[in-house]
Amino acid sequence: MGTDIYGGIEFRHTYAGTDDYDGEPWVAAMDLWPLYDETDYTAFGLLFGVRNYAGFPPLAPGRGLPADLSSGMRLQLGSWIERGEMDAASWVSWDELASLDPATGPEHFVGRVTWYKKSLPSILHRQPVSHQWPSEFVSLVGLPPLEGRNPSERVEWSTDDLVCVYEPLTAGAVLGSETQWPHVFAVMKALAGRFGDDGVRLVVAFD
Repeated sequence: MGTDIYGGIEFRHTYAGTDDYDGEPWVAAMDLWPLYDETDYTAFGLLFGVRNYAGFPPLAPGRGLPADLSSGMRLQLGSWIERGEMDAASWVSWDELASLDPATGPEHFVGRVTWYKKSLPSILHRQPVSHQWPSEFVSLVGLPPLEGRNPSERVEWSTDDLVCVYEPLTAGAVLGSETQWPHVFAVMKALAGRFGDDGVRLVVAFD
């Protein structure tokens, strides 16, 4: 069974905690799904420790839902958690995301290979790889061209029936321009310009 991500972005109201404001402190700004609808366990592991097959030191693992979760986000996530339909929930501030070192990587792997059949491009397969690729894995996907065997660089190649992509297993690559995460981060950064880096957070849950 696969694991999917749900949630959205919240900001802390400028006047929260003051006599001039009697609303809830955190306000739901935007659902996650228009910005991000991929299922990438490598990113889930790096950010939240969910399906962390690569062994990243996760940024924000298992924090649960914030006690001051906005009503809009609670409407989306709270009932699922209460019914036990979500086995993990967490949140991370823009300050933490913006401070993440793009060179961060797991201890035992240098990269990952994604491949798909030319006849079935919608079905992706991924596997982390160390410096020495297992022989059985090489026999399946082949090796990238000689000029593309630098473990810190992205490279694409193909075999008779497969299209393959190697990319370094770093935070910068896993959350980079080839993914949908920059859309999420762009919205969070824009909100942080108004509400502060600690005043914007991404709240998620997984099923």
